[in-house]
Amino acid sequence: MKPVLALVGRPNVGKSTLFNRLTKSRDAIVADFAGLTRDRHYGNAKQGKHEFIVIDTGGFEPDAASGIYMEMAKQTRQAVAEADVVIFVVDARGGLSAQDHDIANYLRRLGKPCVLVANKAEGMLEGVQLVEFYELGLGEVHPVSAAHGQGIRSLVDLALASFVESEGDATQEVEPGVIRLAVAGRPNVGKSTLINVWLGEERLVAFDLPGTTRDAISVPFERNGQKFELIDTAGLRRRGKVFEAIEKFSVVKTLQAIESAHVVLLLIDATQGVTDQDAHIAGYILENGRAVVLAINKWDAVDDYQRELVKRSIETRLAFLKFANLHLISAQKRQGLGPLWVSIAQAYRAATCKMSTPILTRLLLESVQFQSPKRAGMYRPKMRYAHQGGMNPPVIVIHGNSLEHVTEAYKRFLEGRFRKEFDLVGSPLRIEFKTSANPFAEKTQ
Repeated sequence: MKPVLALVGRPNVGKSTLFNRLTKSRDAIVADFAGLTRDRHYGNAKQGKHEFIVIDTGGFEPDAASGIYMEMAKQTRQAVAEADVVIFVVDARGGLSAQDHDIANYLRRLGKPCVLVANKAEGMLEGVQLVEFYELGLGEVHPVSAAHGQGIRSLVDLALASFVESEGDATQEVEPGVIRLAVAGRPNVGKSTLINVWLGEERLVAFDLPGTTRDAISVPFERNGQKFELIDTAGLRRRGKVFEAIEKFSVVKTLQAIESAHVVLLLIDATQGVTDQDAHIAGYILENGRAVVLAINKWDAVDDYQRELVKRSIETRLAFLKFANLHLISAQKRQGLGPLWVSIAQAYRAATCKMSTPILTRLLLESVQFQSPKRAGMYRPKMRYAHQGGMNPPVIVIHGNSLEHVTEAYKRFLEGRFRKEFDLVGSPLRIEFKTSANPFAEKTQ
């Protein structure tokens, strides 16, 4: 699983600028005044072959007792609990402050791996201006400039050093032939209850309280000769259970479970309908190309009117998952659970489907003959052949000329033809176009 780095520090030290630099994005709003960031912000980052998750946080005041600063402190504590390594950011130009001491004391009490970073250190003499930060008792001070990109690579290498060393061993843990099935959804939708029913024992704690599950639990399971690894997605890690308020949804643990799974079973609570959180989880599943099965749990607890509302919300808010099978179940009463396994197996087969080049090319040419792509000015896209470019999710690569002019509507048309031919139910399908170079391009100029 991807390691998690949390950026912590007082306001206006450059945490969001560092977040944008690490994620190579502009997702975090940056401005020259304090208190702009308030919530936790998650982003995927990559350096070389190593991928990791970065959490941006607001200005941290550990002793804040009321108001917005107390809520921001809760968000930061949650980020620290989810993180594998904390990056404590201080202002090299602003110097050491009492608030930096408070944050350092809090981090030392936790005993979590911490890297002390002095931001805005461009053009400064390391040995002179940075010596005061050693008072924090967090070891070596690492000068960086998030705005100019100085020292970022060495910072990431240092933060990920322990993970890079054990990365080779971690990749060997997955047993071939085992389907990794992640059960995802908001808290209290019945994920642990469903897995307990499948196992036939109270393997996981199930209780009518959001946040009962505190970590991503993997359970081996075998059904009809097929081995599975069931992953119950989590709330907080156990290290964060000292908090008074249990977070409703642990982003990091769910994202990691989705990324490592072959198939994701997305559970939705029929009593609450499709929420923004459900849509966010579904979007992340699609973004990562995971096969998915939808299940509406607690179907026995709603009346006909609520059932109709839930179905309509599925059609509107989760329309981008229309390729996935939908099941109406009750985990507690064990209703509708049998067909789930059929859809899970179907989704896994679709995700790992092997498509031969002759069949793909024939289907492509038949589709073009049935409906040609739209002309773009003087050019009409010409598609010559297709082949498979990957699995889980399946990728189809189409070669030809002027393919950059293919419209999204025609791309969806081709996707529908390919899905029907290979019965790709439950898995996303990605189509890539590769245009051949024009050998006469230079002569025509």
